Amino acid sequence: MITRVHFIKKSSNSKTGGIPVSYTSSNSCPDSCPLIDAGCYASAGYYTRLNWGKVDSGERGTNWISFCKQVADLNPGTLWRHNIAGDLPHKNGVINRGRMGLLTTAAAGKKGFTYTHHDPALGNNANTIKTANDNGFTVNLSANSPKHADQLLALGIAPVVTILPHDQMENTTTPAGNAIVVCPAVTRSDVTCKTCGLCQNQRRYRGYDQPIIVGFPAHGAGKAKAESLLMQ
Repeated sequence: MITRVHFIKKSSNSKTGGIPVSYTSSNSCPDSCPLIDAGCYASAGYYTRLNWGKVDSGERGTNWISFCKQVADLNPGTLWRHNIAGDLPHKNGVINRGRMGLLTTAAAGKKGFTYTHHDPALGNNANTIKTANDNGFTVNLSANSPKHADQLLALGIAPVVTILPHDQMENTTTPAGNAIVVCPAVTRSDVTCKTCGLCQNQRRYRGYDQPIIVGFPAHGAGKAKAESLLMQ
């Protein structure tokens, strides 16, 4: 599978702030992701969809090794987000351990973070995700509901994020009592990924503090479809 990645040294996205970000071609998304064609914000947002489409077409982006070299060139301590759109490279839903190893090595000493809808129960996915987190590259498990977030958090391999109802703007808890903090960039106009960094902070799940799950209210043109997952 040919995976292309477009790396941007300084994002113009108002939510992320001016940090480095990337887009990975849509073939990185697992077929099992319930948001494919059903509420994925990356497919619904005009500019995100436009940029993502140019990565898919080959107009933008590069190969995985060249992308990793770009990450390696970042200054130590740089906060950066992998995948405004896209997921981790895989074959039939099993994450490519070699490519993730290259990225984790390149990201060493930086503050990188991303999200994945890949099933941790498939193949060696759980170990691959845990290894990335253990070596400083934060891979958040993406849950489809607070109940699903409890299940993912219990694996103990990675921090967790979840979808919330579109009007859930107050912090809340999961059915198991785990804390959910609504993304500060959603609730406050003066906060961006650049000034927040909560999704990169692995202390959220490693037991130093009470586990914290980051919640993202369903939004955009596909919010109704995304929100329907909460009812399943």
